[in-house]
Amino acid sequence: MFVGEEFCLRNAGHGTKMQAIPSLLKRTPASRGRGRRLMRKIKWLAGAAILLVGWNIAVAQQIGKYVPIQAGSDADHALNEINSTTDPAQKLQLIQKFADGPGKEGDYPLVADGLFVDYYLSQKNYDKAFEYGERVFALDRDSFQNAINMVRASAEKGDVDRLISYGEKAGAIVQRYKAAAAPEGTSAAAWDEQKTRALEANKDSYTYVQQLVFSGVYQAKDPAKRAALLVRFAQAFPDSAFANQALGVAATAYQQAQNTTKMLEVANGLLAKDPNDVGMLLLLSDYYGEKGEQLDKAETYAKKAISTLERAAKPEGVSNEQWTQQKALQKGLALSSLGQIDIEKKENAQAVENLKAAAPLVKADDGSYARNQYRLGFALLNLKKNAEAKEAFTQAASVNSPYKALAQEKLKGLAAPARRKAS
Repeated sequence: MFVGEEFCLRNAGHGTKMQAIPSLLKRTPASRGRGRRLMRKIKWLAGAAILLVGWNIAVAQQIGKYVPIQAGSDADHALNEINSTTDPAQKLQLIQKFADGPGKEGDYPLVADGLFVDYYLSQKNYDKAFEYGERVFALDRDSFQNAINMVRASAEKGDVDRLISYGEKAGAIVQRYKAAAAPEGTSAAAWDEQKTRALEANKDSYTYVQQLVFSGVYQAKDPAKRAALLVRFAQAFPDSAFANQALGVAATAYQQAQNTTKMLEVANGLLAKDPNDVGMLLLLSDYYGEKGEQLDKAETYAKKAISTLERAAKPEGVSNEQWTQQKALQKGLALSSLGQIDIEKKENAQAVENLKAAAPLVKADDGSYARNQYRLGFALLNLKKNAEAKEAFTQAASVNSPYKALAQEKLKGLAAPARRKAS
């Protein structure tokens, strides 16, 4: 029996890792299926193929250096032969023949290197694709099509370091293009119109690049590395629909990596951008509650999360059932956080009320349910309701989570015979 002691999870859980907010708090990354459909939609054309479409269309759509191909020229004939050949070995020979001949003239080396990139990418020879891709960038650092190809090659190879690096290149290319002044002899109005057309024409490709990079870095196994990569993603694509999502996942990953300083930096930064970000409100409320610090702020964040959820609209692409489940879990996490704050404030009766209300809402997530019941056990012990506390600890120990062993230890203590006071 525990006598004359106020129990606090901060002390009881000392040395244990912080519990990460469950993945349901975040919008799921773009599905691979949707990425594949979009990939089929986007034509991975060699530089020459784009150039053969026609001068006005090519200029309107291309971001990067434009290399005109004169109709009827040796280069034109060579490129037509390359494009009409389906045999891979023969195609490579023809590309090499072009590179050694007409492809040496003027800006044609850019076309030749682009053809090599396209060929090696189609053959899944990613190292050669990277080699020639770097040659393209050496000739034209603003080749957006080359950036797309390099991102695709990195994603298919599973090279996350190259993936984020080429993603950053793609983002920088688009940002430089948006900020570029009109070329000499072109009016500002005409240039703005041309840029608008080019950006619209490349919109799907740019979204696809973001999806590939986000999905790839999201799957990095090491939490610290995943967090750093996601922050880099948000910096490279500040206007992306995935930017805030990336920062939210990064904050949680920093929490998993036990890097509190970076977690707080990213989470507070995201809340400054979006004060109603439920995931960050919950993350910070839970963190401060566990630490027993800034409890008024923690309580405000938890209550704001609940009120935000009550008026939140269902996100596009989420079913009614999924939205109902997500809202229930998030509300349950907020109530559980309030229960922990109540324990820290020694308001144990209110803690029990909040934690009991949270239990059915978080039960679908083992880790969250175990933590909630573990907290409930402490609140009940503080109220000297040992039988109910034992039941709560039993429930916490019934699922696989970081709280299983902790709850079992508490159950052993409750089962031990009471020590008699000295007479």
